[in-house]
Amino acid sequence: MLKEVEGDLLLSKAAAIAHGVAPNDPFSQGLALSLREQWPALYKDFRHYCQTYHPKPGDLWTWMGADGVMVVNLFTQEGVEGHHGGKPGRASLTHVSHALKALHKLTEQEKFASLALPRLATGVGGLQWDDVKPLMLQHLGNLDIPVHIYSTYRKGVAVD
Repeated sequence: MLKEVEGDLLLSKAAAIAHGVAPNDPFSQGLALSLREQWPALYKDFRHYCQTYHPKPGDLWTWMGADGVMVVNLFTQEGVEGHHGGKPGRASLTHVSHALKALHKLTEQEKFASLALPRLATGVGGLQWDDVKPLMLQHLGNLDIPVHIYSTYRKGVAVD
C-alpha cells in the first residue's frame, strides 16, 4: 500500500529506507548527502562495496547501521567515473524499474514490515515524477506493508 507523505525521511520509523544512487556516488548532494551526514559509516561502507564489487545500474546494496537502521541503496543512475569525485550519471526508467523489482524481492525475502522512499530518481537523477510514480506503483504497490513515499521534504517532521 503506497502512501505519499510529507516529512523528513531521516526520521522515518520504517523497517527500511531506500534511496537512489549511482555506482561510486560521492553522496555529495540531496538525500544521499543527508544520509552520509547522519550515518558516516554508510558512505565508508558504500565506497568499499563499490570498489570491491563494481555494481551496475539496476542493482541494489543493503546497509545496516549499528543503531539498526536499514538503508537500501538502489542503483538508479549511471556510474561516476573513477572511484571518487565526479558527478553521478543520469537515472533512467529502465534502471529504476530493475532496482524497484529487486527491492520488491528483497522486501519479501527479508519480510520488511514497512518501507520509506523519496520520489525516487527525481532529484539528482533528473527524472520526472509522473514517469517514475507508475513504476513505483507497479513494483511496490502490491506489497502488503506500508510504503511511504516522501513527496515533500519537511525538515524535522516525523510521519506516523
